[in-house]
Amino acid sequence: MNSIIDHLRSHRSFRKFQTDRAIPKEQLDAIIRATQSAPSWINGQQYSIIAVQNPERKQKMAELCGNQPYIAESSVFLVFVADFYRTHLASETHGGSLTAVENVDALLVGATDVGLACENAIIAAESFDLGVVCIGGIRRNMADVVDFLQLPKYVFPVVGLCIGYPDVEMPIKPRFPKEAVYFEETYQTDVTNAMAAYDETIIPFSAREGGISWTKRVSAFYDKDYYPSIAETLKKQGFLMKDKN
Repeated sequence: MNSIIDHLRSHRSFRKFQTDRAIPKEQLDAIIRATQSAPSWINGQQYSIIAVQNPERKQKMAELCGNQPYIAESSVFLVFVADFYRTHLASETHGGSLTAVENVDALLVGATDVGLACENAIIAAESFDLGVVCIGGIRRNMADVVDFLQLPKYVFPVVGLCIGYPDVEMPIKPRFPKEAVYFEETYQTDVTNAMAAYDETIIPFSAREGGISWTKRVSAFYDKDYYPSIAETLKKQGFLMKDKN
């Protein structure tokens, strides 16, 4: 195909890093600037990135994210936050109400802008032969993360990204067959056979989870309210205030 396609299809998550290597400032700067080139709704750029590099602070972030050691081991831990603080300042400047942040659509906008920016950071980091792993556990103790990072109102953490020099080689995990995720014109619900086949394919790559199938793992994650305190923290940060009932 081409080098960009090959790059994208070689993505892997790394959870073991060389702890004694810092990323050159020039490379980190290039990663952040590439991240800023990601698209965003209305060019609102509703995200910010907080780099955590201090060893003690990385250790604390590891604890807040559910005791994930690779956060502390990484060269830098980037926290991607949905950020409407600059929007708040713009609204104050022009006498706006900022009413829209009380609607669930603001959460979708913020999360989408974060996702697009984070993917740019991943691709940029991998171009320097660095390893990465996304950390959804940043939302596990959201209120504590808000305090630890001193996030102002209208800002909340969405995802973290460990970047560092891999200490082990990792295989590329197989994805669903294209037919299970790509449809033409309308959604197709007949995907059970593809899911069953994928269950068998993924088991050898799921040793970290105990060698289980995709359906069993995902079912377990969605069998409960995984991070139940998020709604309360979002309200504290200025979101989801409208009651439509």
